[in-house]
Amino acid sequence: MKLAVTAKGPELDSEVDPRFGRAKYIVLVDEDTLAFEAVDNSANANAFKGAGIQAATMISDKGAQALLTGYCGPKAFQILEAAGIKVAAEVSGTVREAVAAHRAGKLAYTDSANVEAHW
Repeated sequence: MKLAVTAKGPELDSEVDPRFGRAKYIVLVDEDTLAFEAVDNSANANAFKGAGIQAATMISDKGAQALLTGYCGPKAFQILEAAGIKVAAEVSGTVREAVAAHRAGKLAYTDSANVEAHW
């Protein structure tokens, strides 16, 4: 499964960024092989508005099947849900640890946003 993980840096050992739309990086990881692509999300991170929507669209376009993050707002969640992307929220640790937890079935998917808009 292809996972999108919000991150503070571009590596598997980078800390998970708790913000979705305004995360510094989004690391797309094949959970089976750990092959990854780090996407610089600074354009969205510095956006006046719509950061979550743009980030959701980007990970959908990149083929992500699930998002691992700390917090996801209602507008981004709506886009992700429409795209069929599952969301695991309140994720912490490193990207590598988050992927391992997902693979081990230790992360639960949420059925709604877990933060208000413009967090």
